[in-house]
Amino acid sequence: MVKGRSATLRILVVEDDFMVRQVVRDILEQYGAIVDIAVNGEEAVQAFRVAWRKQQPYDLLCMDIMMPIMDGHEALVKIREVEKSLGVIGPEEVKVIMLSALDDAKTVMKAYYKGGATSYIVKPIEKERLILEMQSIGLIP
Repeated sequence: MVKGRSATLRILVVEDDFMVRQVVRDILEQYGAIVDIAVNGEEAVQAFRVAWRKQQPYDLLCMDIMMPIMDGHEALVKIREVEKSLGVIGPEEVKVIMLSALDDAKTVMKAYYKGGATSYIVKPIEKERLILEMQSIGLIP
């Protein structure tokens, strides 16, 4: 968790599939997290801006790649631009776990190198895998 943030994890789940949203939310809420939902990348960018405006930034984004209106790649680039405009860099940036059915090298590399993703999980989402990723990036013990 980033220095200066509350002890309760604030998480934004960005996913257009209702069932996947519910599964991820159910897993995360078991860890006492406050979980907000966005159904596309455009909503994610808006929610991210509002959270910073309220001085309640997210600790984690779990974001799908293939979504209508704005995909996860584009949303992540815009979110990193928002952070840069706020002077948020390096370890202060929000952690981002990309969740996708796409497991080709090109898509994975784009998520890491163009968008700055912290981690990448291929669907279907398994509770153990998501929890291990959150532990590996230092969000939960």
